[in-house]
Amino acid sequence: MKLKVGTRASKLALEQTNIVINALKQVKELKDLIIEIVPITTSGDKNLIENPNTLETSLKGAFTKEIEEAMLKKEIDFAIHSMKDMPTIPTAGLVYASVPKREDPRDVLISKNNLKINELKENSVIGTTSLRRSNFIQAIRNDIIIKSIRGNIQTRLDKLNNQDYDALVLAYAGIKRLKLENIITEYFDIDTILPAPAQGTLCLQCRKDDEKIIKTLKLIEDKNSRTITDIERQFAYMFDSGCNSPIGCYGEIVNNEIVLHGAFFKDKKIYKDKVMLSEVENVENIAIKLYEKINNKMKN
Repeated sequence: MKLKVGTRASKLALEQTNIVINALKQVKELKDLIIEIVPITTSGDKNLIENPNTLETSLKGAFTKEIEEAMLKKEIDFAIHSMKDMPTIPTAGLVYASVPKREDPRDVLISKNNLKINELKENSVIGTTSLRRSNFIQAIRNDIIIKSIRGNIQTRLDKLNNQDYDALVLAYAGIKRLKLENIITEYFDIDTILPAPAQGTLCLQCRKDDEKIIKTLKLIEDKNSRTITDIERQFAYMFDSGCNSPIGCYGEIVNNEIVLHGAFFKDKKIYKDKVMLSEVENVENIAIKLYEKINNKMKN
């Protein structure tokens, strides 16, 4: 069996693609599988180069459009994306076929001189484009200056070293996949900075009617990762959350119970809560219950 996989051409996207290919090749039933990588430069990638002042968050969908079009034209068989960047409802004719095992979803700090966030000098500058991260950072240190930063991980690291930044906050998953853990200064637990919904999760997308490919990709799906990711994304959807909304969400399975943590920032105030439900209950209720608890706090 030979398949073509489409991916963005960035170093991280290609590394994520290789992770998925290696996982597929570990499956006994797929010992004869041959996968060709098809790098695709998206309009979002072009925009980051040609219009550096454009907000990255205004480009949602621009990093997947050409890849999805290639799938619909049958130029590629499936694609690999970061799930947190994908809309809740898939593009017509396509399906989110598989969710492999999730990477650690936490955020991390990378700073000059290896200083942790509480060790940074007053009015230090932290680079991030995320409203969620910005709000959480300023809840920790209200004297910190947040400065927008764009580009892929390596571009941001170069800016940290060469421009007016004292630190960056990034997703651990990307740093780990690029084997850069040695530059991490501090790991933020979920009580300090709640991750973005589905952070650290990959999405394997293919054509909705291609049952053979769906079956193949399902062989590396992690059931728990799929369940938790779906719940987190449903919670975000109820807040009408775009890719840069000030929302955090993290779910985990603990002793056969699903624990879901959520946070939403409004008027410079954080509204946080969590719910715990048995796995045997309707999982769709978990996101609804958490949304209602946080929404009620915001009304009172």
